[in-house]
Amino acid sequence: MRAKLVLEDGRVFEGEAFGGELTAPICGEVVFNTGMTGYQEVLTDPSYAGQMVVMTYPLIGNYGIRAADSESVRPHVRAFIVSDPCDTPSHWASEGGLADYLAENGIVALAGIDTRALTKHLRTKGTLRGAIGLLGVDAQDLADAAEAWQPGNLVAEVTTPEAYSVGGAGPHVVVVDFGAKRNIIRSLVALGCRVTVVPADTDAETVLALAPDGVILSNGPGDPELLTQARACVKTLLGSGVPLFGICLGHQLMALALGGRTSKMKFGHHGVNHPVQELKTGRAYVTTQNHEYAVTDLDPDVAEITHKNLNDGTVEGLKVLRRPAFSVQFHPEACPGPGDTADLFREFVAQLPVAAR
Repeated sequence: MRAKLVLEDGRVFEGEAFGGELTAPICGEVVFNTGMTGYQEVLTDPSYAGQMVVMTYPLIGNYGIRAADSESVRPHVRAFIVSDPCDTPSHWASEGGLADYLAENGIVALAGIDTRALTKHLRTKGTLRGAIGLLGVDAQDLADAAEAWQPGNLVAEVTTPEAYSVGGAGPHVVVVDFGAKRNIIRSLVALGCRVTVVPADTDAETVLALAPDGVILSNGPGDPELLTQARACVKTLLGSGVPLFGICLGHQLMALALGGRTSKMKFGHHGVNHPVQELKTGRAYVTTQNHEYAVTDLDPDVAEITHKNLNDGTVEGLKVLRRPAFSVQFHPEACPGPGDTADLFREFVAQLPVAAR
């Protein structure tokens, strides 16, 4: 079925719809991902809620789909845009194909798009909203729909509806779920932690009543400055003295709670190949990232910048002075990889009370 993507600035890209049924136009924010692998992890990363993801690598779907590779219970992207989808995946662990997986989950995808031209357009113009409709739908109507689209409360769409616990009898870590990827929980459990995952709107008093030895502020979608309740929660947690570790959106919320600011980037960081430097050692790491906002205006008397992006110099990590709290913009739990920064979980667990370890 022929369909088209129309950006809010009027640019049109035609392709072939597959996956979920396109019964009415859909809108979202159009971003590009630079990973060569990991399409299933991208689809199921809650941080992509509200976004139409363009894969820059042309061949997508060639190793199929496997349930164990999902980073949440379902895909969260608004739409999926690829150049060349593979109809005949080949991998010993594959349990199905990309098109069927998207269809089962109602995710509309476009194939045959000139993803290189689309990505170059987004790099030049910045992230744009878009609308996907059938070929016969008026392009101006789709452009108007794209321009009018607002994402709403994306964190509320992806957080756990109720608290749950996993793991053993080790240190008790509470994960505040703003859209947590499963590998955050897996990484903590692998280190012997007992993990309690709580909804994003949980207040600090409730978190502290769980008697955590440490708290993780997870990744998630959207603009952190809209999350005023979460920011207040983080501010109270910082004052409590409980060790904190913020990841992605959690990093941004920690900076806001410290009096910093965030700003929207031109086209964000999305991919498994973003270089980050640890300032203390000078070491460079290859990281997985997925965010549209960056931390700015940190008070050096409150927090130290620990990592920076080697492509654009943006803040990639911070350490709170006089508090057992730190955060990173990238994903140390990266799936499918790389695993360069996975030791940050060990660093966090090492900060937990000795009795708990």
